[in-house]
Amino acid sequence: MGTNRGGSSSSSSFGRPSFCCKMFPAKPSSPSSFTIIRLFVLLILFIFIFNFYSRAILEDEENLNLRLSSQDSVAQQLPQQLPSEKLWEAPFSAGLHSCVNPTSRYQAFQEGDHYITVRSNGGLNQMRTGIADMIAVSRMMNATLVIPELDRRSFWQDKSIFSDIFDEDHFIDSLKHDVRIIKKLPPELLSVPRARKHFTSWAGLGYYEEMTKLWADYQACSFRTLLCLPSTVIHVAKSDSRLANNDLPLDIQRLRCRALYHALIFSPSIETFGKKLVERLRSHGGRYISLHLRYEKDMLAFSGCTYGLSSAESEELRLLRENTNHWKVKKINSTEQRISGLCPLTPKEVGIFIQALGYPQSTVVYIAAGEIYGGKAHLSELTSRFPNVVFKEMIATEEELEIYSNHASQTAALDYIISLESDVFMPTHSGNMARALEGHRRFLGHRKTVSPDRKGLVDIFDKLESGQLKEGLTLQQLVKHLHEKRQGAPRKREGAPDGIKGRARYKAEESRVHKDLPITVIM
Repeated sequence: MGTNRGGSSSSSSFGRPSFCCKMFPAKPSSPSSFTIIRLFVLLILFIFIFNFYSRAILEDEENLNLRLSSQDSVAQQLPQQLPSEKLWEAPFSAGLHSCVNPTSRYQAFQEGDHYITVRSNGGLNQMRTGIADMIAVSRMMNATLVIPELDRRSFWQDKSIFSDIFDEDHFIDSLKHDVRIIKKLPPELLSVPRARKHFTSWAGLGYYEEMTKLWADYQACSFRTLLCLPSTVIHVAKSDSRLANNDLPLDIQRLRCRALYHALIFSPSIETFGKKLVERLRSHGGRYISLHLRYEKDMLAFSGCTYGLSSAESEELRLLRENTNHWKVKKINSTEQRISGLCPLTPKEVGIFIQALGYPQSTVVYIAAGEIYGGKAHLSELTSRFPNVVFKEMIATEEELEIYSNHASQTAALDYIISLESDVFMPTHSGNMARALEGHRRFLGHRKTVSPDRKGLVDIFDKLESGQLKEGLTLQQLVKHLHEKRQGAPRKREGAPDGIKGRARYKAEESRVHKDLPITVIM
């Protein structure tokens, strides 16, 4: 069986490929063979042509991608303009509004025979907040307040009296249900010795209730009569920061707000001229930014910030700081100050910042500040980006401004009015004017106030300087993201940092009104 299967056979054999003879017979080629060869050649030619054109198409696509990539790169460098309404509109207020009327528990002021005299210290806004605090102090101590004496010894050397800057009659009348205010001490008290007191900083209600003992404890003695009688007058040497920010009775907080935003209005002449300047500004470009550019000699010297200045300028500022007795800190590391976000933005940094927020080059920028240190040399770094930079001298005549010369506080009052009425207020440093205006603008309905995150911006500016970052879309996105919640909208206030205890925590807390008060005013 196996032998028969394994023997020779005419049909097949494992020993030779018999199929070869069937595929390639020994007879001459037929016409169909030439057809197959031609088809084979055409197929090879088609493959060659296909590869050639495919390579060309791929190269074209690569070139197109490179062009698109290049266009995207250029687009990354071009600033994008936001819709106009987004640039200028006030932030969402979440329904919060000012609420400063007295509660039902508030009692009318009871007149007594005790008086407080005050010497306000500092610049305009430092004096304003201090005076508002002394209104509350007078109320808590049940005393009559004599119109405060303004600071004449500060850096600005302004000789203005209260009525030169504020509407004195309005101030007295608007607070008549809260505290008694008089213009001068009664004649019979002018020669009476006063209890001179430097009230503790950041003090609360309990402290001032304790201070009422001064009326009985302090004895005013007369060598002529040899009599010692309880003093009826307390003189307060300083007005700033005499009252705690927080944890005060609700009605005392509301009184502070009424004093600051209702009673302390500027004199009629300043109010009228300030509003006139606002009208002139709007006639130039409609909307405008008020920029509180704190790039002034005293500010830079006090803070020790010399970034971008020459060696000669830095030395000039150091000498000013050394020779100003009431500035206690003399040696300051400028680099550390800047990294910590404690330095005002430079004009160049401000220009980059405003542009990155999306404001067009045509934007009108009003400079609410004194003389810019370095003059045009430094200011040109801002005007090269925003040529419509405006100063008071450009919208007022010399004759109009003459009466304000050598009166820095009155000039600051004009800047305050223009900044309060601006579409956008932008401070470059968190000083007294910045805080006062931010609070006032919140009080009036959360008007747009852009507060630069100076510490965050330093890192961005340094990357621009080193070439790690270029101006354009990426820069815009970084700056806008950093300032999404710094536009003047309602927000929670910050408490004292961890680790701060005792009275120091009151100073470290952000200013705010009572937690139960539906208002977001920063005092």
